[in-house]
Amino acid sequence: MASSKTGYKEKGFMCGLEIHQRLATSKKLFCSCTATLPNDSETNEITVKRYQKAVAGELGLVDRAAKFEEEKKREFIYKVNEGHACLVDLDEEPPHEMNAEALGIALSVASGMQMKVPGEIQPMRKQVVDGSNPSGFQRTTKIGMDGFIEVGKSRIAITSMFLEEESAGIETNSPGEIVYDTSRIGIPLIEIDTDPYITSPEEAKEVALKIGTILRLTGRVQRGIGSIRQDVNVSIKGGARVEIKGLQDLDSLDKYIENEVARQERLIAIKKELAGKGTDIGQPVDLTNMLKGTNARVIAKALGSGGVVFGFALKGFKGILGAEVNPDRRLGSEISDYAKMGGVNGIMHSDENLEGYGFSKGELDKVRKELKAGNNDAFVLISGKKSAAELAIKFAVDRAKAAVDVGVLPETRGAIGNEPFTTRFLRPLPGRSRMYPETDASPIRITGEMLGSAAANAPDMERTRARLIRELGSANLVDRLVLSPRFQLYNEVAAGAGQEKVFIANTLLQKFTELKRSGLSVDSISASRLAEVFNTYSSGKITKTGVEELLKSLSVADGSVATIVKEKGLERITGARLREIVEQAKGAHEKNKAAIITDVMSRHRLNVDGEELNSMLK
Repeated sequence: MASSKTGYKEKGFMCGLEIHQRLATSKKLFCSCTATLPNDSETNEITVKRYQKAVAGELGLVDRAAKFEEEKKREFIYKVNEGHACLVDLDEEPPHEMNAEALGIALSVASGMQMKVPGEIQPMRKQVVDGSNPSGFQRTTKIGMDGFIEVGKSRIAITSMFLEEESAGIETNSPGEIVYDTSRIGIPLIEIDTDPYITSPEEAKEVALKIGTILRLTGRVQRGIGSIRQDVNVSIKGGARVEIKGLQDLDSLDKYIENEVARQERLIAIKKELAGKGTDIGQPVDLTNMLKGTNARVIAKALGSGGVVFGFALKGFKGILGAEVNPDRRLGSEISDYAKMGGVNGIMHSDENLEGYGFSKGELDKVRKELKAGNNDAFVLISGKKSAAELAIKFAVDRAKAAVDVGVLPETRGAIGNEPFTTRFLRPLPGRSRMYPETDASPIRITGEMLGSAAANAPDMERTRARLIRELGSANLVDRLVLSPRFQLYNEVAAGAGQEKVFIANTLLQKFTELKRSGLSVDSISASRLAEVFNTYSSGKITKTGVEELLKSLSVADGSVATIVKEKGLERITGARLREIVEQAKGAHEKNKAAIITDVMSRHRLNVDGEELNSMLK
């Protein structure tokens, strides 16, 4: 149900990007902990428990997203791994001096985007509302402003760039609690913000690709899942700004934007449709006693564990709750997302087949009567523990009212998964009331020497392209490589390699893509292990097909290349041994070259190099 790819200007389409990229530094931004993530053998030492408390920002106002999170009363549990997190991360010790290495990288990126850099920078605290920082805030410092990049024939304004701390990684997430691993907290992170005048989903994808390329050209950014994330801000005329958080797969970025435009268009249309129906949202009603003894499984389970059932009527909403707003998503889904924030599993509503849940027709008639819901009305039911159900019904009523009064709410939303590339509500869109100065960190003077060093190390696309064309010979291959997320990996793996650089580039671009599409996590293979694979190939110990088999094995579990080669029988057959095999095949196939090749390769596909075989047969 994606929106048309044309006519975005007519829709009043506005779109801006926030690109977040972790930097490859030795230490975290404000402490001495390592900036690398722990391996599987390192275990968490302690846990810390905290709750969200909304506080006033620098302007004296309480952020609406922080207040919403506080009302949920969720417990946040933080696992701490010694060496990867410390008292600074837990806000039990003042921040140390800012990491000069990270600041230098950030300044070089700012220079590469033609940004203005303040003469003095001041670390700030930005309130974090999802619990991903034990302190309740993230340290962030504005490094540059008013820059630009060229994408095709367009000049895209880069409004600002920040150097900030990475947040914690989620281990488990439930309505009552979230468990975080603190090892990521404080790793230096660059945030790059564009202006909101990107003209189409396709252009947004191109802009994200170009910014990612500039970052990789530094050679100083982390790679792998989660190391770079794109947040997208989207709105249309009559809608509202919606932020889609944490998109990691660049290939589907445009599809998420298209679906968000379609969602806003449908919600605007629903608001107009409801305007002439005399709609009204009823007050919540306790239906617990009425539904005792019901065979409806969800309700019976809640009541059996001491829970309650609430319902409310939606006047004039018949058929509206089931109206599709995105593939597999309806207005009822939007309301359910809000209810889930209260700690319940979701809602049931009258546009569904409630008898399929186990309700009898008589029970449904009684519910309608109790809620004063007529034939043209709809109703919603919510069950669960009393405290959770009370909060959930409040959130659900508020969201239903917004469908009538507002249409599209300013929200932060998260990707549900891959196809059909839709999103779900996370929390209200944060406002400007969550920033205030970091009083424990001193301002930093930006000297001429620092700016000169940044300019000398600024990423230069044309200079890099020219060097690679000399290395690889093909401008087409170079252009594909430079724009690829694996460009930095190529630089790491190919350093010092000789004639195999073309093979390395093609493997990373083509074979990696094929293997990834088949479900293998090849991007998890370390650069050092890949270098070992290609060195094994260049030394003549394995074939190109053997390289592919090694990649398959290493994507499942890290291990010694030499051990995998031996266990899987990947040793290359060459020289006298290959000549012996060829002579045997000649006798069987009367010197028919095609038959000989088929015979040898069918039996020794992983071990025989096709070029060597052809050469020998000549």
